[in-house]
Amino acid sequence: MTTPDSAVSPSTATAASAATPAGPPVARKAPVARTHHGDTFTDNYEWLREKENPEVMAHLNAEQAYTDAVTAGQEQLRTDIFNEIKNRTQETDLSVPSRKDGWWYYARMVEGSAYSIQCRVKADGDGSNVEDWTPPVVEPGVDVPGEQVLLDGNAEAEGQPFFSLGGAAVTRDGNLYAYAVDNAGDELHTVRIKDLRTGELLEDVIENVFYGLTFSPDGTTLYYMLADDSWRPYQVKTHVLGMPVSEDAVIYQEDDVAMWTGIGLTADRRQLAVSVGCSEFSETRLLDFAAPEKGLQVLIPRGEHILYDAEPFLWEGAEKVLLTHDRDAVNSMISLVDREEFAKPVAEQSWATVIAHDDAVRINGATVTATHMVVSLRKDTIERIQVTALEGLGTAAQAAGVEPAFDEELYTASMGGTEFESPVIRLVYTSDFTPPRVYDYVLPTAALPDGELLLRKETPVLGGYRSEDYVATREWAVADDGTRVPLSVLRRADLPRDGANAGVVYGYGSYEVSMDPGFGVPRLSLLDRGVVFVIAHVRGGGEMGRHWYEDGKKLNKKNTFTDFVAATDWLAQSGWVDPSRIAAMGGSAGGLLMGAVANLAPEKYAAIVAQVPFVDALTTILDPDLPLSALEWEEWGNPITDPAVYTYMKEYTPYENVRAVKYPKIAAVTSFNDTRVLYVEPAKWVQELREVSTGSEPIVLKIEMDGGHGGASGRYEGWKTRAWDYAFLADAIGATDLR
Repeated sequence: MTTPDSAVSPSTATAASAATPAGPPVARKAPVARTHHGDTFTDNYEWLREKENPEVMAHLNAEQAYTDAVTAGQEQLRTDIFNEIKNRTQETDLSVPSRKDGWWYYARMVEGSAYSIQCRVKADGDGSNVEDWTPPVVEPGVDVPGEQVLLDGNAEAEGQPFFSLGGAAVTRDGNLYAYAVDNAGDELHTVRIKDLRTGELLEDVIENVFYGLTFSPDGTTLYYMLADDSWRPYQVKTHVLGMPVSEDAVIYQEDDVAMWTGIGLTADRRQLAVSVGCSEFSETRLLDFAAPEKGLQVLIPRGEHILYDAEPFLWEGAEKVLLTHDRDAVNSMISLVDREEFAKPVAEQSWATVIAHDDAVRINGATVTATHMVVSLRKDTIERIQVTALEGLGTAAQAAGVEPAFDEELYTASMGGTEFESPVIRLVYTSDFTPPRVYDYVLPTAALPDGELLLRKETPVLGGYRSEDYVATREWAVADDGTRVPLSVLRRADLPRDGANAGVVYGYGSYEVSMDPGFGVPRLSLLDRGVVFVIAHVRGGGEMGRHWYEDGKKLNKKNTFTDFVAATDWLAQSGWVDPSRIAAMGGSAGGLLMGAVANLAPEKYAAIVAQVPFVDALTTILDPDLPLSALEWEEWGNPITDPAVYTYMKEYTPYENVRAVKYPKIAAVTSFNDTRVLYVEPAKWVQELREVSTGSEPIVLKIEMDGGHGGASGRYEGWKTRAWDYAFLADAIGATDLR
């Protein structure tokens, strides 16, 4: 009989074990007692949190050396997968240009370079005709007359351990370009401002800026965000160009540690929107650029406990606000409200229904152009776009919504950007085996009632790729409580259903994030090795609407884990795979999922890859001073104040629930500078797993010392990371050879 420890026989696995050192690094124990609600947990490895401690650094380096030794036999497989990714990718390429304020903006990628180059060229026409929104033909590798380089990411990254562009903004006159750069991976940026007329940088430099940059209409003031010591964005500041940064004014500060703050322009760019919220309710404040002396004006106060987004716009001389909200609408609905109504108590306000609540349709959000409302919604698990004319909106004369039509059953259609005065909107379309397509959708008119899709580009895939060589199907697993859990099952079309193949189950299941159909070049390398790849759309995600999310959060969180196990059981019983050749993978909150299922059902997996895994969630959430901890209370519950939440979380958090069983091969992948899930969580987890496991399979910690939450920066390093993860899984399940 095949046991979990020998799920792949020596004849089918690589010789990875040959290079294995005598034993893994063993961290010393320094017991710390953590007591809450009368319960004491002894943590032997909390000292690994001491990031500046030389002993910690030495231990982490030893972990990486051990990982390198254990996985040395996978080096050729990693190289093969990396080259497959590289050979399928058109390395010299560019994005489809987008028009804004008389310019076409786009990004170039050049073969051999890791980062994009931000560019623009002048646009023709005044933008009033559809033809004016036809992007210029910009060929990869071909110089464009009049092209202006805004920012070369490769030059910016020169000599830096890490590089990420965290946002950019251009003044409406097109003269100034503000951009934010992260050189550490900690998501705190340095903002600089470039004069595009001269190419010179202004003296203004702003440090430690979070995401979110926008200029005032006259280009004299830059609005930006700061994060507090726990990396929670909480402060909106203004910088007047040419003035000392020390004099920058705070126009808003959010002191509730459980609330997140963000900024952006309204669709018509007349106002600055400051959005404050959590996963359960929110508050929007608007700053009218035409009357800044009035300050920020609250629409619906957070005390009403309504989760909403607001889009104000002018229609026939009156200001309207398009509200996407969950007031008596768990899946959200859309209402149209006169701006003056917000001066009244909410109970007395008049809200006109635009899209009524529907238990089968999740409204994700809405925006407007000068002529249409554009809605992102989810129906039958699929994200799609619907547009409705503003004329008659919210009245009996409202026109029917129109959806662009696509051929595939499983796909994702999402917004790729809109300009308020444009007669077209940009859409991005993809499916599991259709590379991303960029469309411009001509908005419906009387002469064109269904609108028109104009294909601007399909991302090229090289190496002889043919979509018909692969198949994606929707299947359903049944959870222990009878709930049907949707699965996306991906495989090669010529794969025999002989019960002998390998399988990988992937999941996330938190924050109402959906694992939507989407093309991935790296995944082809697994499929071409005969792997059946299953994406488990478990509760806690958003695939089946708001109820699906709420049934997998807080005191329902265990549903996420049992759904994933049910998906694994479906695969094991499907006839496609050998049950002893199944692996699992997930990252961040999906890494918590990996830790939980490793404890729940270790015998069902030959290997698990947990990427930046949130495996010590209870310790983190019990300390509101740790990065982003307080923001997690609306997702997991507050174990500090609620003993029921504490007890429930302690029953599933991976670190506290490691038990004496035979664990499969496990790789915990992390980054030293990750501010979202600290490296200490997987470092502690790995130590506990090794000590308690009764099995002999290797458990490794792979740590990127210069990376952030997304790992190392640059596309080539990203490909290497994905190749490492996939090689670890493929080696464990005996799927190393191409079919």
